Amino acid sequence: KRKNIMWSRLSQSFLRRQGSQLAAVTSSRWAAAPTTSTFRRPFTSIEQAATADDAWKKSGYVEIDYTIHEDAFVYDAVQKLAAYNIGCLVTVDNDGKMTGIISERDYVSKIALLGRTSKETQIKEISTKAANMITAKLSDSVEDCMTKMLTKDIRHLPLQDGDGEVVGMISIKDLVKTVVQEKEMKIQVLSNFALGKGGSFGSE
Repeated sequence: KRKNIMWSRLSQSFLRRQGSQLAAVTSSRWAAAPTTSTFRRPFTSIEQAATADDAWKKSGYVEIDYTIHEDAFVYDAVQKLAAYNIGCLVTVDNDGKMTGIISERDYVSKIALLGRTSKETQIKEISTKAANMITAKLSDSVEDCMTKMLTKDIRHLPLQDGDGEVVGMISIKDLVKTVVQEKEMKIQVLSNFALGKGGSFGSE
């Protein structure tokens, strides 16, 4: 019984010493930490959601002409799709205004399967018209864009600016790549924070 009492007292004494040392270390670390005015890399920055504009800037569509005149023949569209290795084009009128969209699916379901000839069929005969199109704004989040695609079972979204003008195009692949890069960035920031290399205090 005496041994148990002695061990209990020793344990309590050891825990009190450890607690005091931990409190001292924690206090000194917080005291040495810089104020918010010296933050260089705020921890909250990893919560900023990627937008359609972010995906667009990484897209293959950003460097090519993704439009085609609606009066052109489907064969011309197929050639352009193959040349750029893409799956969709925005159709425009004489003023360059968006009138619709044509994709690989349109060719397969409305030309090949119906026995029509792509060299004799105009794009406007099989394209999806602007009134029925699903589009996105540059400021829309990647998550919102993915929701639109999944809901409507589509793989491309024309992007419009604040005035409603088409300024770009993104595919589901562009969105997936953006999400993956965003997750990798968050993991890196969290890892740096855990290792004391960055995070809230901006240390290197």
